[in-house]
Amino acid sequence: MDYTEYRVIFHIDERSKWKLLLGNVENLLQAADSYEDCQSITVEVLANSEAVLEYAPARGAGSYSAQMAGLHQRGVTFAACRNAMKGNGLTETDLEDFVVAVPAGVMELVKRQAQGYGYIKP
Repeated sequence: MDYTEYRVIFHIDERSKWKLLLGNVENLLQAADSYEDCQSITVEVLANSEAVLEYAPARGAGSYSAQMAGLHQRGVTFAACRNAMKGNGLTETDLEDFVVAVPAGVMELVKRQAQGYGYIKP
């Protein structure tokens, strides 16, 4: 049997979509476990615009911090656009420890798609 390594990047730019997006990620990971040909799955969540605020619990956000931390423990990468961080008055010290900052969210999306990542925007 041929095995496949799947790669996907989820894009979020609206705070109101976090519940939906995280549910999609949970469902994807659960489904991947049941696919015989799925050797591995790489998942990245890229937040830009106002959605980066959900990565900053000290700033009154962070409703989904525990769920994100659990997904991170399962291998999900959470990334924040530095341009959006700057626009929303955030620094890297405001972010959850498991979040990585990338220089430009749109470039991260382009780069990942060029690397063969599927693109999902709930």
